[in-house]
Amino acid sequence: MNELPSWARRGRAQWEHTGERRPAFADTPGPGQESVWDYPRPPRLEPDARRVLVRLGGVVLVDSTRAVRVLETSHPPSFYVPRADVRMDLLVESGPRSRCEWKGEATHWDVRSGERRVSPAAWSYDHPFQEFSAIAGYLAFYPAPFACSVGGERVRPQAGGFYGGWITPELAGPFKGDY
Repeated sequence: MNELPSWARRGRAQWEHTGERRPAFADTPGPGQESVWDYPRPPRLEPDARRVLVRLGGVVLVDSTRAVRVLETSHPPSFYVPRADVRMDLLVESGPRSRCEWKGEATHWDVRSGERRVSPAAWSYDHPFQEFSAIAGYLAFYPAPFACSVGGERVRPQAGGFYGGWITPELAGPFKGDY
């Protein structure tokens, strides 16, 4: 897609914080931490070779060392994993779709495992805007309904329900959804 749709242009124009200057209310990162307020806008994609696990009860849904973190000002990262590392036999595409002014139009997914159904469970950008083509077809999971870990560290979900950020000990906030 060469030209951005008007909804994406309007969305991109609204942001006050762009990661160029950490606001006064942001927490100061401790040793080994990174501030989500230093993340850029537009977001940056960063490969992450740490082991990403997503479990529902005793079922492993995701086991990957090929994740891509999306780093966006004020948000804890979302971890996108290739479909080859996901139990796609347990995922069911669901509606409706949503839009991100940076990545494009998202497809949403539910998980069905035995009698359990988790909705919403995940999302993907099958045809993202050109800048985010590296995550085309990858899936990102909401951490709240699952047991998720990155590099052996338990993930805490981003507040707000709508957001899918993964909060790990190396992050300093506050995080969008907390304020």
